Amino acid sequence: MSKVLIVMGSDSDLEQIEAAWGVLGELGIAYEVRVASAHRTPDIVHDLAVNARSRGVSVVIAAAGIAAHLAGVFASLTTLPVVALPVAAGTLGGIDALLSSTQMPPGVPIASVGIGGAKNAGLFAAAILGTHDPVIAERLDAYRKKMQAKVIEADTRVRAKTKLD
Repeated sequence: MSKVLIVMGSDSDLEQIEAAWGVLGELGIAYEVRVASAHRTPDIVHDLAVNARSRGVSVVIAAAGIAAHLAGVFASLTTLPVVALPVAAGTLGGIDALLSSTQMPPGVPIASVGIGGAKNAGLFAAAILGTHDPVIAERLDAYRKKMQAKVIEADTRVRAKTKLD
């Protein structure tokens, strides 16, 4: 069974990241959540990254703010797909983390969601896993159909409320 490793640079980011494992859990996807800093615990980050595949990890979500080097460090140490999740922190509100996440050198690619885009990070990880797991692909399709139904219901409500006779 494939799982997603969600690693954050600091537990102060926890609330901004919960939606990632929330959606993974909703889709029945195994995950592990860790705190490891690219700058303060590089040996732990190294161990997590180089051993991820052997521990059953198929996708990494790396959440960090400010300098946001965590995703890039993971990508430099593994060929697993890495999804950067920039978090709002510091004086720039996450803009610095977003830029750090998207400006990777050639040969060390990562994907990135928007600032605070934890739910999208989880959904993107699910989509990656769904490319080779038809059960996950079906669950993701059902999830999107539920989202579609909510929008259609909202449209019906709004149209009924605003209808002029």
